[in-house]
Amino acid sequence: MTNVPSSAGTLVISFIGMQTQEVKIAPMVKVVLKSDSEQLDEVMVVAYGTAKKSAFTGSASTIKNEKITSRQTSNVTNALAGQVAGVQTTSSTGQPGKDATVRIRGIGSISASNTPLYVVDGVPYDGEISAINSSDIESMTVLKDAASNALYGARGANGVILITTKRGKTGDARVTFDAKWGVNKRGVPSYETVQDPGKFYEMAYSAIYNGDLKGYAAAGDLVAANKYANQAMLSSSYLGYQVFTVPNGEQLIGMDGKLNPNATLGYSDGTYYYRPDNWSDELFENNMRQEYNLSVSGATEKMNYYMSAGYLDDQGIVPNSGFQRYSARLKADYQVKPWLKLGGNVSFTHYDSREQDTEGGSSNANAFYAANIMGAIYPMYIRDAEGNIMIDERGYKRYDYGSDTNFSRDNVIPNANPLASYMLDMMRYAGDVISGKWFADIDIWGGIKAKINIGVDANNVRYTNMVNPYYGQYSETSGVGGIVSVASQRTFSTNLQYLLTYNKTFNNVHNLDVLAGYENYNYKYQYLYGSREKIYNPDVPELNNGILNQNNSSYTNNYATEGWLFRVQYDYDGKYFVSGSYRRDASSVFHPDNRWGNFWSIGAGWLMNKESFLADQTWIDMLKFKISYGLQGNDNLMYEGGLYRNYYPYMDQYTLSNSNSDFATSLYYKGNPEITWETSHSFNTGFDFTFWGGKLSGTVEYFSRKTTDMLYFKPVSPSMGYSRFPENVGSMINRGVELDLNSNIFSTKDFTWDVNFNLTHFKNEVLELAPELNGQLIDGSRIYREGESMYQLYLPKYAGVNPETGESQWALLEPNEAGETVTTSYTEASSNRFATGDILPKVYGGFGTSLTFKGFDFSIAFAYQLGGRILDYTYQSLMSTDAQGAAWHVDMLRAWTPENKNTDVPRMNVQDLYTSNLSDRWLTSSDYLSLQNITFGYTLPKSLTRKIKIDGIRLYFVADNVALLTARKGLDPRQGYVAADNVYSPIRTISGGISLNF
Repeated sequence: MTNVPSSAGTLVISFIGMQTQEVKIAPMVKVVLKSDSEQLDEVMVVAYGTAKKSAFTGSASTIKNEKITSRQTSNVTNALAGQVAGVQTTSSTGQPGKDATVRIRGIGSISASNTPLYVVDGVPYDGEISAINSSDIESMTVLKDAASNALYGARGANGVILITTKRGKTGDARVTFDAKWGVNKRGVPSYETVQDPGKFYEMAYSAIYNGDLKGYAAAGDLVAANKYANQAMLSSSYLGYQVFTVPNGEQLIGMDGKLNPNATLGYSDGTYYYRPDNWSDELFENNMRQEYNLSVSGATEKMNYYMSAGYLDDQGIVPNSGFQRYSARLKADYQVKPWLKLGGNVSFTHYDSREQDTEGGSSNANAFYAANIMGAIYPMYIRDAEGNIMIDERGYKRYDYGSDTNFSRDNVIPNANPLASYMLDMMRYAGDVISGKWFADIDIWGGIKAKINIGVDANNVRYTNMVNPYYGQYSETSGVGGIVSVASQRTFSTNLQYLLTYNKTFNNVHNLDVLAGYENYNYKYQYLYGSREKIYNPDVPELNNGILNQNNSSYTNNYATEGWLFRVQYDYDGKYFVSGSYRRDASSVFHPDNRWGNFWSIGAGWLMNKESFLADQTWIDMLKFKISYGLQGNDNLMYEGGLYRNYYPYMDQYTLSNSNSDFATSLYYKGNPEITWETSHSFNTGFDFTFWGGKLSGTVEYFSRKTTDMLYFKPVSPSMGYSRFPENVGSMINRGVELDLNSNIFSTKDFTWDVNFNLTHFKNEVLELAPELNGQLIDGSRIYREGESMYQLYLPKYAGVNPETGESQWALLEPNEAGETVTTSYTEASSNRFATGDILPKVYGGFGTSLTFKGFDFSIAFAYQLGGRILDYTYQSLMSTDAQGAAWHVDMLRAWTPENKNTDVPRMNVQDLYTSNLSDRWLTSSDYLSLQNITFGYTLPKSLTRKIKIDGIRLYFVADNVALLTARKGLDPRQGYVAADNVYSPIRTISGGISLNF
């Protein structure tokens, strides 16, 4: 050290948020500062600004960039799973680029949306979430209660997710480049089904033989019964295909019900050769995923800037599916004058998504449905008599549609082949998303500041869908000749915020922060669609390529809100905190007479560790009690069925048609001018804490979220010209607790070990329904009762197997005339349905750990769910006894026989038509443990990298969706709250990558 007075002996080193240290002066001094939890107070992003964590009276959780970017996902909503207490994610599809469904603190509505509001850098965001590059995100903050999100008024009732993008850091310009390459695989396997073709034939034979449709067995003519069962089994009424060759005069299945030992796999009828294919192996691929991100950032005394560019190519796991994204962002601010700062944040994203029909559950073009449901005997391809896959005159492989050979597959995926659809059809959409945000900060005088925010989002998407004219149900032979459809979707929104703040400290102990503002939001959605049949060129996905059955439609939706907002935050000496907010909102969704609503919140906090009675408790670094209550409104009302938003629920809506060249209208939706906000009453209380020098920190909270004036579609007499009438009736509540723990178990210069854990428990309860319902509403297989969960089903109750006959049994509500408490009649059981009780999980959350040692880093993350149930529709399909070609689950091997009476699987009998009908038999535990992510990396020593002018090099390995443990192989309870079906499986991605910092 130089320029040090000779009399000096001690050097004092200090830094904000770190413990001050004193060291003796020496020529070379190395000092490692430790964090000071008394000084270090995390600043978190909140509604319309920031706040110190210790002063915040609401409920919020923040996910940092490190946890977001460790997940390999094309949509950042998928990175929330298991990361935040109170947040539950489900995903109805693993298709790259698709959003996860996010629910914050339960379900707040039956007929209105439960989707949270997304806010990017302070302005509500209307673009595609998949358009946001996760590497651009600095943090995501989830606002969970009224005290934290009431200022967002009508749009924040279901919670708010604040996304903050990166900024530059003071110093020289910093260049970061990250690249990763990986392989996609199925994250959830197929169900366990009978794969042996011989065993499959034996089971089908058994079901037909036991059905004894001709009465041969009952008459004692077992030879005739065997012959008939063999013939019927191979007919189009049942399996329709023969893939074994047997000697002339012999049956495929012998008198003992077993496969003929002389049978050989493979059969030729002289024209075609038939042998089974493994449909799962043919349909799914291990495809590549690659991602590259480059950013340049920096800051000076007056300017802060961040710019980035990214490319993602995620090819999915089925042929011709995937997601490709190009993204760019420029964010900067400049201190123009001492009193004026200007800034902007503009991003552009172009994406191309190649989709397949993988979300239709039982759609014939759904690969996941086919992989699970296709019986073990069916070919994927058409083969000539020598066994070679045939090629048509256009050079395409010939796929077996079940109708193009001398055999027919009429009962399982008829006249369809998913792989053929993927190879010959086209389903794509491409989008351009532009998001711009600009602001001006004006320091007026004496703690009074003004801020103007302007946000613009534009999203243009073009969809193209073409079904080939050669094969399948829309082929030339079917009279259609192919279909082409094109759709264009455009959204444009503006958000203007004018904010005024006043921040002042009086007498060094009274801290006052006041916010007042006005916000205006306008949104327009435009849709244009057209389709035609009989296409000329299968490679041109344009409407002019078709000549028949022209169909077109278009519509526009407009939506607007405006609101006045006000917030006051006060604290005394950083110890006692009080906050209050008020917002008056108007929404175009409602009739002008009911357009305005008032929303507010109050909150308080007490930093207990600053009290004298805890002064001696040195192990307590921070202990805060907080409590809040508030009201919010929800104007996101849906049409009946809950799939689409209704922007005009107070108006009668009609469809227009042609009637002999004149106009004809029909009522589509009956409006109600009195319809108004669903109102959410939110209560929250709990403790934030940090103990033992940061060794343990966390939050424990109790919450209550009550929704009143719920939207209800009241049944009315059809003679009125409509069957349902929307009303604001009823209420519902969600009560629960959250626990979020973080522990720094070990921390030294070379080694750190951190552990995290969170859980959420909540209970849903319907408090009030429409008076005329007398406390109960039955809607199909759902039942809503006052005092009970809205998530319960109304189903026949499975009572096992009659041990003497092997028939399915269902319970009766009361004994019948014969005194029986069970019945083998499904018709009778359907009139004796039972409520299943709450099927929602009792607990869900996540946990994980991270370690660093010298240059190595390792982390692992899990998500879990316990105590719920879910309808397993796929398993239901695999347990049928109709012998019509669908696969059988291996559990069918335990079916009742006279020798196996102690079982819960009914007998194999084609005459038992209702064995697999809907009942609580198919309710399965929705418990799961998911290994979400594993990351392992190594950062090279700076002493090496700086020799080549590189500040840092990190090599890493990362794996996502590594493993899933559930009640049944193939079941994925993360698909939804009620049922799991055949949808695009979550993708397991294993990658290696490199990060460079200059």
